[in-house]
Amino acid sequence: MSAHLPLPAPEAAQHSAQLADLIRADISAQGGWITFARYMELALYAPGLGYYTAGAHKFGDAGDFITAPELSPLFGRTVARQVAEIMEQSAPHVMELGAGSGKLAADMLAELERIGSLPESYSILEVSADLRERQQALLRERLPHLAGRVHWLDALPETFAGAMVANEVLDALPVHLVHWREGGPAERGIVVNEAGFCWQDRPIADPELLQAVQRIDVPDGYLSEICLAQRGLINSLAQRLQQGALLFIDYGFGAREFYHPQRSSGTLMCHYRHYAHDDPFFLPGLQDITAHVNFTDAAECGIDAGLELLGYTTQAFFLLNCGIADFMAERDPENLRDYQPLSAQLQKLTSPAEMGELFKVIALSKEMANPLCGFARGDLSRLL
Repeated sequence: MSAHLPLPAPEAAQHSAQLADLIRADISAQGGWITFARYMELALYAPGLGYYTAGAHKFGDAGDFITAPELSPLFGRTVARQVAEIMEQSAPHVMELGAGSGKLAADMLAELERIGSLPESYSILEVSADLRERQQALLRERLPHLAGRVHWLDALPETFAGAMVANEVLDALPVHLVHWREGGPAERGIVVNEAGFCWQDRPIADPELLQAVQRIDVPDGYLSEICLAQRGLINSLAQRLQQGALLFIDYGFGAREFYHPQRSSGTLMCHYRHYAHDDPFFLPGLQDITAHVNFTDAAECGIDAGLELLGYTTQAFFLLNCGIADFMAERDPENLRDYQPLSAQLQKLTSPAEMGELFKVIALSKEMANPLCGFARGDLSRLL
């Protein structure tokens, strides 16, 4: 598949070659083999070279993929309604993890201002200096009068109360690859030969990974991902959350679907200039590498860390429950030039054939007694 992908500009190819050299040096320093989680970490987050830490344009029509906030302002406006409800039950603060281009923050803040629910602070935790600059520029342009409420964080705060929001963050966390073989499960990692990077299975050395693997029942020959980083992130957030809720929006499944026989090759996917393919060794640093989210694992981790599962549903149900269709009434159906694009955006966000069913929303809370509007209908917690 990668042979049919468009070639990069010479400077981009040189950038990728630098990162490949760094990864090869890391493999050599670690005895000739690294886990795929380590490879993915370097490919996405190596300082100055990784996909998310270097200055390439990633989002929108000119980038490698389109996220829901880039697709339509309806998304951020609708999520803002749920965020307002969380703040009413906890504290008037929002923290967004991995804010991308800043579009979700801008759309949410504009809607929260419109409905009279502005947070006292809106914090953004962003690992990419390039994306941080883009977020700051966008918010200065669109909402200059709210600049004093928005802050950027280098690390998680010690404590937090309010709404934590993460849209398409969990899918970009490094994952371990596990191959269930006749002689027992093995971890699939990376070595280097004359042709470049290649796969090699080794016995599982990480006790936490081995414990996770032993709870999964799949046939021999099955290959899939386990995201220990997801567990670490949710644990960290749970420790810091005093009152409020975590809202994760991402594509994925409950465990039974995640480890379905049809997914015997895993869910690993790469995105490059709007092409989706499965070769993570293609131009490291110039493409996104993702894996679907195991929402059962996310829920269990949250519960083990002292959080309560408030709801789990599809993006379609969540957005409709929060009133996304109400925004259509702001446009005159007779004015096709304005109404039709908005209607098409609504369709993409909620249609089962588009983002409506593959994307899910899960809420984990602490010290919140009331249910959330986003899960009023279509709650799928029983499927976790």
